[in-house]
Amino acid sequence: MAREQAKRQRRTSPSSGPTRRKSCYFCREKIDEVDYKNYNQLRRYISEKGKIRSRRITGACRRHQAQIAVAVKRAREVALLPYVDSHHVSGGNR
Repeated sequence: MAREQAKRQRRTSPSSGPTRRKSCYFCREKIDEVDYKNYNQLRRYISEKGKIRSRRITGACRRHQAQIAVAVKRAREVALLPYVDSHHVSGGNR
């Protein structure tokens, strides 16, 4: 039985130290719906290359991460956010 419990525990490296779970910004601020028109807030959830960052990186809960993805896609559709960052697009040596 002790062996089964040992398997369930997560292995952490000694140098990493204690990790703390990021809390969801939208849950903390009691925001029910993510608004696509608030593009300044949505920029936090997009990488430099224009990709939507994962929950592991952003710390958003599952519900709000899904809303963030929909909001980013809507904001791109109405040209509030770019699909890709224009500075990282290569000229194309094909």
